[in-house]
Order: sequence, then C-alpha cells, then structure tokens
Amino acid sequence: MRKLMRFFFYHFYHRLAWSYDPIAALVSVGRWHEWGRAALSFMRGPRILEIGFGTGHLQVEMNQLAFHAFGLDESRQMVSLARNTLAKNNYPQALTRGYAQCLPFASQSFDTVAACFPSEYIINPQTLSEIWRVLRVSGRLVIIPVASIGGRSLADQASNWLFRITGQTDQPANRLRSRLTPALMNAGFQVEVFNVAIRHSHVMIILAEKPN
Repeated sequence: MRKLMRFFFYHFYHRLAWSYDPIAALVSVGRWHEWGRAALSFMRGPRILEIGFGTGHLQVEMNQLAFHAFGLDESRQMVSLARNTLAKNNYPQALTRGYAQCLPFASQSFDTVAACFPSEYIINPQTLSEIWRVLRVSGRLVIIPVASIGGRSLADQASNWLFRITGQTDQPANRLRSRLTPALMNAGFQVEVFNVAIRHSHVMIILAEKPN
C-alpha cells in the first residue's frame, strides 16, 4: 500500500498537478489554504524561502504581507501553475525548480525557510544541512508536517476516512514529532512544537531556530 501511495502522490504532484487544488480542498473540507496560512504568523522576514510551494497560494499570501518571497519546487508542473497564480495576482515570480538537498541560493540569504506538508525529504540530513546553510543567524525553519480533522459532520468524517486509507494519518502526531524533532536537533536547531486550531481541525507547527 505504501508503494502504491507513493506512486499516486508522485503523479498527483506531477502529471496530475492540475487537479491538486480541487482535490486538496475536497479532502480537507475547504481548509487546505487555511492550514498553510497557519505558518505565516511563525515567519520572520523579510526574505522567505518556501520549499515545495505547490500551486503557489502561500507565495501570494507572503507577498500580501510584504515579505520578499522565494520558492523552490522539484515539480515542473507545479512551477508552471505557481507562476500563473502569482501572475494573476500581479506579484513577482521568484520561483526556482530544484531539490531541497541542493539549494541554489547563497549562504545566510534567508530569514525563514518554510515547508508545508513536505514528504520525507524534509528529514534528510542533506536537506537540513542545506536549510541551515541558507538561513541567517537566528533564522527560522517553519514546518507544517500534519493536520487532523476533529469535526463530527459527515464531510469531516469522510475526510478522516480518506486520510486514513491514503496513509496520511497512519502515524500519530507524537510519533511524527519523535522523528522530526531529533533530526532537527541533530542538525543544530532549537525546536518548539505548536498546535493551531482551525475550524474543528488542528495543524501541527514545528518551529526550528538557528541559534546565535
């Protein structure tokens, strides 16, 4: 099942990228963009790098807050969709196609790096080493690894069922923290974990700071 889900999500993020927004809205019962926006209050600017920006909606939100937003994503299709999203909103398109394990940016060039619902690449030691390199002293890494729906409506219960069968909630939050927190601490970060309530759902925020 895990291999099948990896196959599905790979194509969902690439060849089927055009369907990303409607499907994400469906499975989250309309909360997807709200979950991403939860990261904004933890960001420190002005220069923000978002890794895995998807269709670019958080890029728009960051520009609206006058952050100098940059983005990196390995999916050619997502880069194209995000460029269109930014262009429609008349914002600059500082987007790059690439991999988190080899960030094409100068050392100490960002105040915050953000990743919303990343895959396991985020705990790759090379990824964390690269994030550490591009962050300025006292810079922040903001990760949204998971969200959970607790509502009792039929739509919320259906969403929870779908998340379970696709393996998106097969790890309890504590187990997820037990993997991420040590990886971040081993990379040198100081780590705090927060839970943000959003319309009968909860979003986990992991805040990792690069100390002085």
